[in-house]
Amino acid sequence: MGVFSIGLGVAELLAPASLARLIGVRNDRRTRFVLRALGARELLAGFGLLAQPRSASWLWSRVVGDAMDLALLGSGFTLRGTKRERLIAASTAVAGVTAIDTFSAACQSRGSSLSQVGAPIHVLRSITVNCAPQAVYEFWRDLTNLPRFMAHLQSVEVHDRHSTWRAKGPVGIDISWEAETVLDRPGECIAWRSVDGSTSVPNRGVVRFKVAPGNRGTEVQVELKYEPPGGAVGAAFAKLFGEEPGQQIDGDLRRLKQVLETGEVLQSDASIHRGLHPARPAGNDDSIQLKGAAQ
Repeated sequence: MGVFSIGLGVAELLAPASLARLIGVRNDRRTRFVLRALGARELLAGFGLLAQPRSASWLWSRVVGDAMDLALLGSGFTLRGTKRERLIAASTAVAGVTAIDTFSAACQSRGSSLSQVGAPIHVLRSITVNCAPQAVYEFWRDLTNLPRFMAHLQSVEVHDRHSTWRAKGPVGIDISWEAETVLDRPGECIAWRSVDGSTSVPNRGVVRFKVAPGNRGTEVQVELKYEPPGGAVGAAFAKLFGEEPGQQIDGDLRRLKQVLETGEVLQSDASIHRGLHPARPAGNDDSIQLKGAAQ
C-alpha cells in the first residue's frame, strides 16, 4: 500500500490534467489544485507506510483520505462538463481501494492490540540508602525480611534455593508462588524467577547493590519483569486498584530505606486512618494494626 500511495501521489502531483481527463472531471485550475493537494497527501501516507509498515495509523489515514476522495468524486456528478461513465468507473475503483484499506487497517490494529496484550511488563526503580552495600545485601538476602517493607507481601518461606511467596493480589485476592534464586553475588546482586507452573503471573527480577556516588551509601536498583493475566490489559486493570508494579516498587523501596536507616516503617496519618478524618496521631489500636508492616 505504501508503494501504491507513492505512485498515485506522483501521478496526481506531476500530471493532474491527464488524471482529471482520465476520471472524467473538468480540467481547470481548481481541479488541478485539488489533485495536487491529494497527491501530497498520498505521498505522505506512502512514505509513512514504508517507514512504519506495522503502524495501523498510516493505514487509517489512507481510509480517511479514501473517504475524502469518494466525497469529491460524488460532488463531481453535480458539475457540468463531467463524463459520468468515467466518473462512475473512478468512484468504483476508489470504493474498492477503500475496502482494501479498511480491511488492512482493521487487521493491523487488531494485531497491534494483541501484541500489546501479550507483552511482559518491565519495571526499573532505584533508591539510595544510607548503609553499606554489604549490609543492604545481607538484609535483602534473608528473604524473610522482605515482608517488612514490601507492603503486598505477606510471608516468604525459604527452602534452600527455593522459596514460597504469599502476597495480596488485586482486589484483595491472595496469591502464592514458588521462586528460585538464579544468581547470588554477595554484596552485588541477587536474581530470582518464579518456578514454571507455580503461578498465573510469571515473574523474574534482579536487585543490584552499588556504592552510591560520593560514597553516600548504597544505590539499590530493582528490575522486575512479569506477565500479568491479560498482559498490558491486566496491568491497566490492576493499576485502577493501585496494584501497578511500578507504584508498588517505589513504595517498597521507600519503606526499605526507612527500615534500614531508622529501624521501622514511618507511617503518615493518611496511611493509618482511611477516609475523611481529622488529623490525629496514631493510637494504640492503630499501632497494633500496623505492627506487621514494621516487624
